[in-house]
Amino acid sequence: MLLCAVFLPDEGTAQQSLTLKLADGRTVAPLENLRECDVCPEMIVMPLGSFMMGATLESSRNPFDFYGKSPSFRVRGPDEINIVPDEHPRHRVEIDIPFAMARNELTHREWMVCVADGGCSHNPDHRVLVFREGYVRMGPDHPVMNVSYLDALEYVAWLNGRVGADVYRLPTEAEWEYAARAGTETRFAQGDDLTADQANFSRSATERILMKDMPHLTNRERPVRVHELDAANFWGLRHMSGNLLELTLSCWSDEHIGLSSTGAYLNLARSQQDCHRSVKGGAFASAMDGLRLAWRSRAPENFKRDFLGFRILRELAKD
Repeated sequence: MLLCAVFLPDEGTAQQSLTLKLADGRTVAPLENLRECDVCPEMIVMPLGSFMMGATLESSRNPFDFYGKSPSFRVRGPDEINIVPDEHPRHRVEIDIPFAMARNELTHREWMVCVADGGCSHNPDHRVLVFREGYVRMGPDHPVMNVSYLDALEYVAWLNGRVGADVYRLPTEAEWEYAARAGTETRFAQGDDLTADQANFSRSATERILMKDMPHLTNRERPVRVHELDAANFWGLRHMSGNLLELTLSCWSDEHIGLSSTGAYLNLARSQQDCHRSVKGGAFASAMDGLRLAWRSRAPENFKRDFLGFRILRELAKD
């Protein structure tokens, strides 16, 4: 197996002395970069710790009453706090299963290796419908899209077969949010606002939500390649906010269920079948508010769209 180890710069996150083990016995440290085989995606080892999962009361700037069981669709008053029920209650989660997260959303190139090798049965449409341009074909380094949760399971099963161990999977939404936050508690890993250089999202959708002109933003109307933009968080993960919605292993719940560890979230996700899966991160057509790290939505297991993709997780063992 090929193993690359490159230390990422410390951006204010404390390095830990704990070493973690790959299936073949080699060790890696937090924030190391690894690629386990020639067809394996690039991964970054996440530090262990805990975090506050979910939104603070003032997190969403969406003034419209869209949420809950009886939305009124009115505009809230200036003194009314917008509480999105499915982002609450905010609660602490301990990371008790060490893991590495893919630096990038899985690319079309990486997916098609699985197709060519017979591991993935779906050859997805790699085009986006763009206003005034029609269907625009994306390149090999754009994220794979038009793949479902069930398709993603085929990919991780194939990848596990290539490395000879059952170690790759989709992240739970708790693991996803921990990795996306990278030690921060702001709306986004980069702060409470995003620029068009930091994430791929919709200017026009943001203007409609906030009801004001925002000429400094951009309407790209399509995904960008996974290495484009200044889109990395402090732990080196790119496009956790924006570009494509990302599937998780977790089943949707109307509110956070408040489990105390990522192991508990994983056990629950593995016990549930035939549900809507939680998706995170927002997409190129989303308003900025939909890129918040606490934001969540859902998708049926067979749902395929040009704004939906995924990234993978690799479980590690403590040395």
